[in-house]
Amino acid sequence: MKELLNYIARSLVDNPEAVSVEEYETPAGMILELRVAPDDMGKIIGRQGRIAKEIRTLMRSAAQRQGIKLTVDII
Repeated sequence: MKELLNYIARSLVDNPEAVSVEEYETPAGMILELRVAPDDMGKIIGRQGRIAKEIRTLMRSAAQRQGIKLTVDII
């Protein structure tokens, strides 16, 4: 899951070296924290949050296929 989110984020931003993904396990499921350069934050969030919403939807559906409950936080 971490690799998929990393790939998606690096494809969207101008500064792919600044992308980092941290993975945390909790009793409620897995949390992925996505960090990007401040200049690329708009590219990840998109207009009215549409890109961020689609990233979360895509990641949740990929995790659901593996039986994992997943949350994506953009920091």
